[in-house]
Amino acid sequence: MSMERLDKILASQNTASRKGAGAMIRRGAVAVNGNVVRKADFKVDTQSDEVTINGEILVIRKFLYLMMNKPAGVLSAARDTRVRTVVDLLPPELKRRGLFPAGRLDKDTEGLLIITDDGGFAHRMLAPKSHVFKVYEAVLARPVDAGDIAAFESGVELSDMTCLPAQLQVLEDGGRPLVRVRIREGKFHQVKRMFLARGNEVQQLKRVQI
Repeated sequence: MSMERLDKILASQNTASRKGAGAMIRRGAVAVNGNVVRKADFKVDTQSDEVTINGEILVIRKFLYLMMNKPAGVLSAARDTRVRTVVDLLPPELKRRGLFPAGRLDKDTEGLLIITDDGGFAHRMLAPKSHVFKVYEAVLARPVDAGDIAAFESGVELSDMTCLPAQLQVLEDGGRPLVRVRIREGKFHQVKRMFLARGNEVQQLKRVQI
């Protein structure tokens, strides 16, 4: 059983602010199990009670999990006073307090980003011991060769660390080589630094899978 105040539940589901939820309750717009409730501190069992607002059932989600195809030029952060963040891009009906990106993509990197308010889930996904693989597609300045593939498999040497073994696969060769990289780390600029260590340069980067 999980008992919570009615006004807190409404605010957590992005129906209104805490103050607005209280006003909604007092004017009789909210019912619990078919009975109108006019007290904001009324306790609701979020697992079994049915809450309706103006007759419409409220689906109570303890946590929210969103998959975003992040565009380039947007910061992977919950908030920033200077630039747009991924949370700023969410439509109003999906915004709620506590949302944050679980992990980061560089500002100029595109692709899959998980946004949630479940800190435990984010920790399990990002913890090194979980060995969760991330897959990227990269457009490179120059083609890769067998030596690059072998270096990724054995662990690329960077100035401050040796990367864990990774997989490098050529998707398209030629003028704009396209490769796929599968890693289980997520250090700052790691994919770009791995290619720089091999004398190459990432011109475009997109995460396609976690």
